[in-house]
Amino acid sequence: MGLLDRLLDLVKRHETPGLTADTAGLEIVAEAFDPVVADSAVLAGSPAWVSTAPAVLRHHLLLPPDRLAEAASILAQDGYDLREQSVSGGLTRVHAVRVQVLDALHCAQERSRMAGLAQRLGGDALGWDALQPEAPA
Repeated sequence: MGLLDRLLDLVKRHETPGLTADTAGLEIVAEAFDPVVADSAVLAGSPAWVSTAPAVLRHHLLLPPDRLAEAASILAQDGYDLREQSVSGGLTRVHAVRVQVLDALHCAQERSRMAGLAQRLGGDALGWDALQPEAPA
């Protein structure tokens, strides 16, 4: 992620101070767990996703327990929060989460980045999903 992208992400985050990963009423609006399907196709095929609104981007990772602190430190540099979910087969399932306005390019870049990070740490990147507040009825 380049300097300009980071600055734009910071600006976008400040435009939406109310949305956090813990905001009540979030629902999954897009999910990408099949590496064959392009992120652009995932977003284009999601009728619930609001392209102009911020979303919680949540990457699902499997990491060795002894590498979680290292992963958290690396991810924090780009505004991600690492949250432990469960332990299975010697690996810890974690979510790397942050709030941003989604677009296909950044989703693809972040998916690739997460795959590289997980591989370097001896784990695996399973995919990502995006959450936005439930649409008003």
